[in-house]
Amino acid sequence: MRLLDDLRASRRALAGFIVIGFGWACFSAQMPVIKAQVGVGDGRWGTLVLVGSIGAVMAMWLAPLVYRLLGVWALLAGVIIMIAGFLLTGASQSQLMVGMALFLAAGGSGVADVLANAEVSEAEAETGRSLMNLNHGMFSVAYASAAFVVGWAREAGFGPVAIFGGMAVAIAVLMFWMRLPDRTVLEEEGATDVSGMPYALVWVGGLVVLAAFLSEAASEGWSALHVERTLGGSPGQGANGPALLATGMAIGRLGAHVFGAGWPPVRVMIISSVLAGFGLTLAGFAPSIPVAYVGFLLGGLGSSVVGPIALGLVGQAVPQRFRLAAISQAAALGYAAFFLGPVIMGFVAEWYGLRVSFYVIGAVMLVVAALLVPLWARMLSSRVPATPASSD
Repeated sequence: MRLLDDLRASRRALAGFIVIGFGWACFSAQMPVIKAQVGVGDGRWGTLVLVGSIGAVMAMWLAPLVYRLLGVWALLAGVIIMIAGFLLTGASQSQLMVGMALFLAAGGSGVADVLANAEVSEAEAETGRSLMNLNHGMFSVAYASAAFVVGWAREAGFGPVAIFGGMAVAIAVLMFWMRLPDRTVLEEEGATDVSGMPYALVWVGGLVVLAAFLSEAASEGWSALHVERTLGGSPGQGANGPALLATGMAIGRLGAHVFGAGWPPVRVMIISSVLAGFGLTLAGFAPSIPVAYVGFLLGGLGSSVVGPIALGLVGQAVPQRFRLAAISQAAALGYAAFFLGPVIMGFVAEWYGLRVSFYVIGAVMLVVAALLVPLWARMLSSRVPATPASSD
């Protein structure tokens, strides 16, 4: 019953996370065929995805403004723009078109993501319960489910336009739950004044989120390429790469929400970062597809809770009037991973091979565990009590 109460308390954000998961799973599981459709190499493809990711980061910085302009319809507007971008991506036949389409899709997704995270943070404040892992876990469930379905659809001969069209229909069903409540705090006197916000704490927290999402971004579409090209897998086997990553993330996040009450959040982030680094290194080393699958599963399990815990702690560390701005800035820094990831993976893959690309991201996660998380923990200690659970 408590889980049902948590789902009900964050139902609007939950709908947003699920549809974002559907959209990016459909893209990642089809990345090999879209890349071939446009006809570019790894480095150029990384640059094209970078263009899209810039749109996401820009949109995240602007999400508070979008909310002030569109109010309760802001989340729905972001999702509609994301759908349009992905439909154009599926139809793209040129580098220019796919770059513009991804910019649109990522921009809409970025606005929706920040607003969904802010809504979860508000729900946490109202209920006194941690809900980030639950909501991000449902994103992973949606992502994994959609990736498996896309793998089946590719094997059955469906093309990108048909698959993205099916995605749009599935998302439309969830739009009824995307009307946000009217958060009048944003309209109060001085509510848009962010002077006094602890920027250093927020930005270092954003870097922790960035590292976690970097491991996720590295394993999404590039895992399908690794399985199909490096290990000679079929399209269905390639789609299983991002699906297993998301499965590991779903297990980690939902497990942490249900069973993780009282776990020290900093310790969880350090252990999880080490596990993610090991998993991604194993995926890069893998001599066979099953070993790569284990690596992706462990990588997803390890990186699963780091981002949600960090975003939750950012929301706890600032007063309510700063919450949307703080979440927006931390998320924007964190989601820079989705333009750094393609650049790192694309160019390292072009110069040294996909295996080395995974080694690089694995090493980043180990550095995060050893240096960045302990640094941020010292900054948080003066603002956030040491007792909040990483979940539940």
